[in-house]
Amino acid sequence: MKTLDSGDRTGAVVCIIGILCNLVLSAGKIALGLLTGYVSVTADGFNNLSDCGSGAVALVSFFIAKKPADRKHPFGHRRAEYIASMVAGFFVLFLAAELLWNSVETVIAPHAPAEVRFVYLALGLSVAVKLGMFALYRIFAKKLDSAALKAAATDSLCDSLATAAVIVGTVLAAYFPAADGWAGIVVSLFIAWQGIGIFAEAGSQLLGRAPDPALAQKIKEIVLAKENVLGVHDLQIYGYGKGVSFATIHAEIDASLSLLAAHAVIDGLEVQVKKETGVLLTIHPDPVDLDNFEEERLRIIVREAARGLAEDAEVHDLRLAPEDKTVSFDVGVPYDCKLSDEELTRNLADRVKELTGYEPVIRIDRNL
Repeated sequence: MKTLDSGDRTGAVVCIIGILCNLVLSAGKIALGLLTGYVSVTADGFNNLSDCGSGAVALVSFFIAKKPADRKHPFGHRRAEYIASMVAGFFVLFLAAELLWNSVETVIAPHAPAEVRFVYLALGLSVAVKLGMFALYRIFAKKLDSAALKAAATDSLCDSLATAAVIVGTVLAAYFPAADGWAGIVVSLFIAWQGIGIFAEAGSQLLGRAPDPALAQKIKEIVLAKENVLGVHDLQIYGYGKGVSFATIHAEIDASLSLLAAHAVIDGLEVQVKKETGVLLTIHPDPVDLDNFEEERLRIIVREAARGLAEDAEVHDLRLAPEDKTVSFDVGVPYDCKLSDEELTRNLADRVKELTGYEPVIRIDRNL
């Protein structure tokens, strides 16, 4: 672990502790289930075994995070964690299907398992261990701000509930032999739900999930706080795994500033954003002529017309061509706006033409 910093080393140690605990629980439950004939206990043991895979993925992520970028991977290797998660999710689903088949067979042809009192004691101890792991993961997830440990904490809490369901099934099996099979089905479906969750999470990240709204808001606040910046729009954030993010944004700059002065403003903001958020930001300047009163008048009219169609609409890049009686501008609307781009363009064009007499040239952007 010499290649890891202190925070990553701590996270790796926590993951190793979790893997060892799950291995012990898995081996004990599988052996106990095979000896006593409780299919639900065996299923719960394999559930813990699948947790070892999740723990291994979390452990590997701490090492992959430190692998430097290279010529073939200029943005680093952090997305490898998502690929590993999808592989783990596949095996979890395969395991769930196998256990579900065995449990259904037990329901169809139930048998009375041997009544062994220490089964209840072992399962009760398992619940206690899982709750302890939940507390451990949760403490260090907050301390290290680790998404992997947060997921492990949630998983451990869910596992304790699944084992509690197995306890109920084993108790009822003494009176209703099929209850053991039904408990196995519940645990199998729970394992499948976890596998689907792993697939969905990793797939969403690989496809390019929307960035954290708090991060987007923070970047906007930093840029807007700078003198001579009049507005911002078209913020795009691209993530390549935890801690590796790039972004672009358009900043409206007073057109009276010299090119050198505007460049200094932009450079300073890019450095500040990197320092405060860790995001590598590229800023595109949009000059705004504050002395063009006709353009400002049209900007106010167009903004009100756009917000009449979509409450959160933003108008930017407005340019006036008096000789052609045209006004061009971009309109940013949220992705959840119910109107299509064509409807927005058509309705807004009619409204602007009616209010101003100018021929509008409109571009619609879907924003964060």
